[in-house]
Amino acid sequence: MRVLVLGHTGYLGGHVAGALAHLPDAVLLRAGRSPGAEFPVDLANVGVDALAGALASAAPDAVVNCAGAVGGDAVELAEVNARGPAVLCAALRRAAPGARLVHLGSAAEYGPGAEGVRVTEADATRPVSPYGATKLAGTVAVTSSGLDAVVLRVGNPVGPGAPPAGLPGRVAGLLRAAGRDPAAVLRLGDLSAYRDFVDVRDVARAAVLAVTVPGPSPGILNIGGGRAVPVRELVNSLVRTAGFRGRIEEAVREGGSARSEGVSWQCSDSTAAGTALGWRPAWSLDDSSAALWAASGAETPSAPVEGVRTP
Repeated sequence: MRVLVLGHTGYLGGHVAGALAHLPDAVLLRAGRSPGAEFPVDLANVGVDALAGALASAAPDAVVNCAGAVGGDAVELAEVNARGPAVLCAALRRAAPGARLVHLGSAAEYGPGAEGVRVTEADATRPVSPYGATKLAGTVAVTSSGLDAVVLRVGNPVGPGAPPAGLPGRVAGLLRAAGRDPAAVLRLGDLSAYRDFVDVRDVARAAVLAVTVPGPSPGILNIGGGRAVPVRELVNSLVRTAGFRGRIEEAVREGGSARSEGVSWQCSDSTAAGTALGWRPAWSLDDSSAALWAASGAETPSAPVEGVRTP
């Protein structure tokens, strides 16, 4: 089986590519903007003709799209998260219509959740940010493409290799810099929002199952931990793992942080993924924190943490 991975140098893409590389008889083909990619592709700018030519050359049996933008202005987000999947689907229909497409979406497509309720794939989508809206547009492009395609709507990924631009990786970097100094103070943003954290290794396993499962899958599958926890709980888990002896100061604002006040609760129901793929989360939040901490020795902190991003 020839499997083409777009966005293989990113956080999720790196884990997905690594998991796919261990498949027996799999030929892993890497596509993206990095110099090491066998197929140089920038989904934000490539045209349908050029991408169809690259796909015809690669002749993939499956394509996994891990390319996406989590930051930037609305134009950049739209180019990568909305236009990119649309161009990819058009090129696949032309060059490799029989290939299976696995696209990584985001729980941010759902928008605010009702406290205590896990959202299913049938629930309404009401994204409140350009990120969520552009990811939803990408999902619509995939599910309406007519291809053998599935969108994995991923919760808040955490685990080894978490980038310092996101909250888990940034907190790990700050803790690494603080060491065990009892006088150290970590000043963080509002950590009261509830999120559904899922280990990045579980996400990678879901992608592998989506590539290899026989027959067509449902168009959208939630991939989450299935438990809404305060972001504060993630920070406390990292603090325990690091053996931090200092003090955490949380800047609690009225109505929550500017970034998270619109989505105070988010949790996904992944029952359908269990039925379709035989997938269930295997790693706990403490497992993810420990793996993140063990892999973060080279990380250095960047700017102070200011709230939490909905991935």
